[in-house]
Amino acid sequence: MRGVTMTISSLFRISTLTALLLCGALAFDHVVPGIVLSEAVAQDKPKKDTRETRRTPALRNKVYERLAEAQGFAEAKDYASAEAILNDMISEDGKRALNSYELANVYNLHAFLSYVKEDYAQSLRYYGQVIAQPDIPLAMEINTRFTVAQLYFVQEKWQQGIDALLIWFDLNEKPNAGAYVLLAQGYYQVKDYNLALKNVETAIGMHEGEGKLPKEQWYNLARFLYFDKEDYDSALEVLNTLIIYYPKKQYWVQASHLYGEKKDEPTQLALMEAAYEQGFLDRSSELVTMSYLYLNADTPYYAGAVMQKGFADELVEDKSKNFELAGSAWAQAREVAKSIPMMEKAAAKSDEGELYVRLGNVYLDGDQFSKAAASVQKGLKKGGVKRPDQARLVLGMAFFNLGEYDKARRAFRDAGKDKRSAKYSQQWIAYVTSEEDRQRELEKDLF
Repeated sequence: MRGVTMTISSLFRISTLTALLLCGALAFDHVVPGIVLSEAVAQDKPKKDTRETRRTPALRNKVYERLAEAQGFAEAKDYASAEAILNDMISEDGKRALNSYELANVYNLHAFLSYVKEDYAQSLRYYGQVIAQPDIPLAMEINTRFTVAQLYFVQEKWQQGIDALLIWFDLNEKPNAGAYVLLAQGYYQVKDYNLALKNVETAIGMHEGEGKLPKEQWYNLARFLYFDKEDYDSALEVLNTLIIYYPKKQYWVQASHLYGEKKDEPTQLALMEAAYEQGFLDRSSELVTMSYLYLNADTPYYAGAVMQKGFADELVEDKSKNFELAGSAWAQAREVAKSIPMMEKAAAKSDEGELYVRLGNVYLDGDQFSKAAASVQKGLKKGGVKRPDQARLVLGMAFFNLGEYDKARRAFRDAGKDKRSAKYSQQWIAYVTSEEDRQRELEKDLF
């Protein structure tokens, strides 16, 4: 197919960080300062604790008040004052006075303060202290482990993030879809594409099974992974879903190109037409592709119209090849008047003579015989003509129509030197001679 299908890899290329950013998996909505931590992140129902029953110590009122004071400073963004209180609470004397649950809350708030200062390594150390405390509530551990996994991902420590997230999964009976997407991102980054796909498929299936619409970014990750496996049918299914629920130019165009890969040009063209009608096609390569598709579908008029409008809107690149395409389309559609200016521009921008010969053909079709002869001669002089013999046949026809029979015969004889045109050359020479004879007889009758 002539220049129709883009290199598919260019459509689906993705950087090491793009997938995480696209899926929005690293939003730290759950890293919040708190005295008594909220329920665990991304869990519907925690597993029953199979370890020894946890007897969580109480949070005493005096400790609560100091934590509340530190949190107040944190909310006011007076982080230095907040840290001063927390540091005092876990000083050597203060630390002995706190039970494990109280210490966990101090470390948790410390971790948050480190996070807001973007000191992720320190934040991770404090969260590690939270988890290390014995007999903390299971919900607190679950919440913290999820945050730890996120922090690893932020630092691009993909395998550590995966390992932390898998521990979090073990603590949950029914993790939610977002957690599966985050895990899929981790596997993507370590190039375990099979597990990445398995987890994002799980997330999409969970949402769809509950009658919810999965996030656009989830579908995109699945699409990238299907494409990597060269599973174009599944990639197309995802693209068709995206077109329905998240209609954007890129999905129409990419689906069209994938149908091109499958050699389904009618569907490829239909999708491009739909995108064109919505005003999505605003790149030269897209309009050129659509024009080629119309030519392949034997609808040259539409091919010419797309290019003509593209030039008028200054969307199609001003280069010889594109003017040639437009001129050829109009010529095939028998719109000679529209073809000529396009072919003139194409020839003027070309370094070789081929396009002047083709322009000569168009002039000939438009009964502009002098221009046809001049254009073909210029092309032959410039060189680079693919079939000089055919060019000389056109030249001969132009001279014949001008009544310059000697020049016509000379052109046909030169064309006949190539065996591929020898037969036509002889026929034309004979025809020129017979026409000369006919005209002489007419002249005799007149006088």
